[in-house]
Amino acid sequence: MNVTWVLAWRNLWRHGRRTWLTVGAMVFCNLLLVFMISLQLGSYQMMINNSLAMVSGHLQVQHRDFMADQRMRDSVPAVAALADSVREALGTEAVAARGQAFALASSEDRSFGVLITGVQPLYEPSVSSFPGLVSRGRYLQADDRDAIVIGAVLARNLQVDLGGELTFLGSGRDGSFAAGVATVVGIVDTGIADIDRVVAQVPLVWFQDVFTMADAGHAVVVRLDELDAVPAAVSTVSSLLAADGDLRVLDWDALQPGLRQAIQSDMASGWLMYGVLILLVAFSVLNTQLMSVLERTREFGVMLALGMSPGRLARLVGIETLLMASLGLALGLFLGALLIWYLSVAGFTYPGMEEMAARFNMDERMYPEVSLLALAWGPVTVFVFTLLAAVYPSLRLFRLQPVAAMRAV
Repeated sequence: MNVTWVLAWRNLWRHGRRTWLTVGAMVFCNLLLVFMISLQLGSYQMMINNSLAMVSGHLQVQHRDFMADQRMRDSVPAVAALADSVREALGTEAVAARGQAFALASSEDRSFGVLITGVQPLYEPSVSSFPGLVSRGRYLQADDRDAIVIGAVLARNLQVDLGGELTFLGSGRDGSFAAGVATVVGIVDTGIADIDRVVAQVPLVWFQDVFTMADAGHAVVVRLDELDAVPAAVSTVSSLLAADGDLRVLDWDALQPGLRQAIQSDMASGWLMYGVLILLVAFSVLNTQLMSVLERTREFGVMLALGMSPGRLARLVGIETLLMASLGLALGLFLGALLIWYLSVAGFTYPGMEEMAARFNMDERMYPEVSLLALAWGPVTVFVFTLLAAVYPSLRLFRLQPVAAMRAV
């Protein structure tokens, strides 16, 4: 067996340039796969965090019926006090109480339906990127009472500017008529027309007075530093709610189910592209090994005539492929690990990303995900397909006839 391995290694370097070209193709493919997969998985983290930071947060405490119908009466009692308890239990300031209601907003000339959100001005910036997107004016402050921040599209539709007053008509929590007047202090431009068209934020205390909420609200929103921390946070917050069966904790997947579906769709298209790349490398190896077998037909004929079995020759070709694939795997993993380690520290960006990040209040650099899946999935798959590519050249050896092979030109 040792002789077979030595012979296989020597056979690889009989045509060193061809061997290095094939190994180079595998190394390049492995390096590209490690980079693309780790960057893709890292971009999902950034996409999820940016999407959750806009509105929903990583998890919320809600009334168990609020998610389905969003009725005013399905509220969270003592919502600000509960937010304080969650803040203390999780050891983070990124917790805020909210209330929301649909109402008719009217300026002097126009009226439009809006979603009014009551927020805690002191804590909302820590759970949402919305306050950082104020394009004109300012965001809500802790001592504000009847101030309001609205989206740019809503401001344009209502033909209202900073300092203008908006009148709101809606229904209170107890079914009574709710009405209030607020002054526009800030205009937000998120770049998402559907949000800028309907969203308006007011101080939670003013919201509770106008819509007869008393001390209730509709959600306690929590923002975390990492997605991996969500399950533990859900468990911790759920323990606080054990005495109240009407409340439940919803993680980001329950709050935005379409986000995971979008990621799965993107991953499917990505795997298809990766599969094509792997097949190209596999066919390259198949071509190399097939040429090697055809070039050595006379040599194999002599070896068969001397008594060597076709199975042993096939094993020799398989070992040659294994050694070549192992070399490509080792170099690809080493270079890929160095690359993603560097990018995980320095980050990755491309022309125009800084402007987009500034526009949407996002991180201007992407950071690849450093994980065993990102590092090993691509190279290991290339390794397996490379070994499979040696099957056809090896099977050809079982059909060789010694006399005919030795006469081959």
